[in-house]
Amino acid sequence: MAKYVIGVDFGTDIVQALVVNAETGECLASSVQQYTRWKKRQYCDPSVNQWRQHPLDYIESLEKCIKEALVKCPIGTATAVCGIAIAATGSTPSFVDETGTPLAMLSDFHDNPNAMFMLWRDHTAVAEAREITTLCKSWNVDYTKYCGGVYSPEWYWAKALHALREDDSVALSAYSIVELCEWIPALLTGVNKSYKIVRSRCACGHKALWNEEWGGLPSEEFFTALDSRLSGFREHMFETTKTADEPVGYLCNEWAERLGLSTHVVIGGGAYNCHMGSVGAGIKPHTLVRLIQKSTCDIMVMPYEEIGDRVIEGICGQVDGSVLPGMIGLEAGQSSFEDLFSFYRNIIETPLRNMLSTLIADKYTSDEIDSILDTLHTNSLYALMQEAQKIPIGSTKLICTDWLNGRRSPYANQELSGTFHGLQASTTSAAIIRALVESATYGGRVIVEQFKEQGIYIDDIVAIGHAALNNPFAMQTMSDVLNLTIRIYNSDQPVALGAAMFAATAAGIYHNVSEASSKMNAGYSKVYTPIPEHVEIYNNLYKEYLKLCMFADESFARLTNKKL
Repeated sequence: MAKYVIGVDFGTDIVQALVVNAETGECLASSVQQYTRWKKRQYCDPSVNQWRQHPLDYIESLEKCIKEALVKCPIGTATAVCGIAIAATGSTPSFVDETGTPLAMLSDFHDNPNAMFMLWRDHTAVAEAREITTLCKSWNVDYTKYCGGVYSPEWYWAKALHALREDDSVALSAYSIVELCEWIPALLTGVNKSYKIVRSRCACGHKALWNEEWGGLPSEEFFTALDSRLSGFREHMFETTKTADEPVGYLCNEWAERLGLSTHVVIGGGAYNCHMGSVGAGIKPHTLVRLIQKSTCDIMVMPYEEIGDRVIEGICGQVDGSVLPGMIGLEAGQSSFEDLFSFYRNIIETPLRNMLSTLIADKYTSDEIDSILDTLHTNSLYALMQEAQKIPIGSTKLICTDWLNGRRSPYANQELSGTFHGLQASTTSAAIIRALVESATYGGRVIVEQFKEQGIYIDDIVAIGHAALNNPFAMQTMSDVLNLTIRIYNSDQPVALGAAMFAATAAGIYHNVSEASSKMNAGYSKVYTPIPEHVEIYNNLYKEYLKLCMFADESFARLTNKKL
């Protein structure tokens, strides 16, 4: 009898569930659900970079997603499901009470953004991140050693401290902190005590500053010196972490009934979506896997004997077992990729959308209007990309940085903003889109060079995610700019498929996730190779990009050792 597993991917806008034959990798069915409150941008304030998500969005969408996927499967599939694993955005932390319940689930905090999950793109904690970095540099242990030497406002402790400072009621009620990828497995297994939540090596080793080298989390003295509001949290947190291939428990009675599954279903450990997605794409040493969506996450793995005692500077994380157990995982990334195109598309389309919405409001429902406008959105961007592709490389002299959401790597700095050089009265929309595409790929080249300059060699790239499948212009440009072959993974749900591989391993079907990946891999749909004449032109244009980076950030040349 076939065995099935379910991989779940909690993304920024949607959750996806994928039902997979664990022995063949065949995808039986999938479902995608939007977050109801997030779609309306409830609890968010873009003007101050506040992006919060209510835990009910996750609970409701998870139930709908899995049930809908199972309905699409042949009769009897549900009874043969043996494992579920969860991938989620990160760092996406929330305060919990002593039972492990997110504070926003309590009546007193139901509409309080500071009691909700703080999404990866939330940049309200810039000041706190700077304080953490400064204190680490003067402390007897530099806790930023394995996260590139700089703590980011996108991460765990900066967000927690910012919320504590901003909200006394949350500070009084918060008992501990949990990442989204840890809370969902705890929810499914019926955990009712904070200390029983299994902590993710992937999440905590990257963003919570956990490392065995200094005995786990930073010391209580460090947290107290940072801010007295953090006093006592360490005691309520955790000592150990687990890699995502290990089971955390079984599906509890409540969720078994809600989903129509058995209580014998094994729940695997949680991890960040980019890490599980890279396993889904068959990551191996010297291959860089790029999850390309609104932002990028760039993942590599290295054997212990090859990386030795080297510490890779400027990246986001270097953690034993964060990707593949038994190897060192390396993470970097860009804070913007598809967000670059959305930024410009919104500028030119917002007046049109508002006018169109007014004109047809009496003929269509609000949901129908949204659907029409979303189609307009997609089609107009596609048309701009097609037009931009026809522009000869370098002919516009327009160049820009990719820092509209700040810079994630190398050397995180979320205080930076985008910069354009060469705008003229004659500049067209297509020319701007072309500059943004090139900027996105230049930002990727800086990351690749950051690895290479420290002896981490990259043979090729595997690209996964929406842009990888749907933006051939950007992918060919990336291949030309990086002068590397790029393979496109043949799945529109690579993260959910990766999570399914972890579920199959946790359920005991495979000895390890590498074996699961080799059996369940979806292969590659397209390969982009560098065009030699383009490579030469882009080498020169890349130098102009670096000059603009140095102008926009006076510390850029010093941090990256770039010399023109």
